[in-house]
Amino acid sequence: MIGFLKKIYAKHDNVKAYSLLSPALILVILAMIVPMTLMLSFSMFTQVSMMEIDYTFTFQRYIDFFQKKLLVTLLIKSIKISFLVTLITLITAYPVCYYIAFYVKKNKMLWLVLLTLPFWTSYLLRVFSWKIILGTKGVINSSLINAGILSEPLTFLMYSETAVVITLTHAWAAFALLPLYVSLEKIDFSFIEAGRDLGLSRFEVFWKITFPLSLPGVIGAILIIFIPTVGDYVTPALLGGTDGRMLSNMIQAYFGKINNIPLGAASATIMLTTVVLITIIVSNVTKKLTQRLT
Repeated sequence: MIGFLKKIYAKHDNVKAYSLLSPALILVILAMIVPMTLMLSFSMFTQVSMMEIDYTFTFQRYIDFFQKKLLVTLLIKSIKISFLVTLITLITAYPVCYYIAFYVKKNKMLWLVLLTLPFWTSYLLRVFSWKIILGTKGVINSSLINAGILSEPLTFLMYSETAVVITLTHAWAAFALLPLYVSLEKIDFSFIEAGRDLGLSRFEVFWKITFPLSLPGVIGAILIIFIPTVGDYVTPALLGGTDGRMLSNMIQAYFGKINNIPLGAASATIMLTTVVLITIIVSNVTKKLTQRLT
């Protein structure tokens, strides 16, 4: 029997491919397909009481979501916060990657390691660090008060939407550095020199040559940052307060204290669908922009 299986494995390339991919496929099924199927299923049920669920299929939970102003507001706020985090991260990370790619001649990898080194620490530890920095008695407020610039601490820095944006921007900055650097590093410098020889200004060279060629890295950075931050739970829970709450916090409440699992599942499904649609739109727009610029 073993010899027969060995012959099949040796003769058929498809069998080899599936055997090599099977661990990854099993992981995808267990970690993604099964949870998403359960989420979709529970979103069509009804929470009758604290301990009882009616398993009759209905779309009422999705109707309930859009009838609740709070949930719609939190969804819009989550998208807005994620958009701001993505935009600020790109604006700050792109110049750094540009400098490393075109102006650093030696030890480029050392620069990248040094920039990403702080992000090797625990995510929770970095979030708590910002809690110390942004607090009313934190580093920023204490420094400004001791310097005589302020008489009272800045309250909007902590337990607010501002705190969530700042913390998420710092937390996900490293994930934007790598795709941006790789896309810039791959650009043939002869294209830039040719643009300069044709009389283009530095801005024109950047806008007409460098930026279009680096768009794959920009798109990658956008997706890497936007998708996880829109559903982040830890940062708004620890630093957001009432003003910085996101839809993910409400979903957790539905699965926990409120104990309305179907509505929580429906909320998560709507958020996931919204993120997928936004991702598709962004990808299509950037592809058209790339074609137009190049």
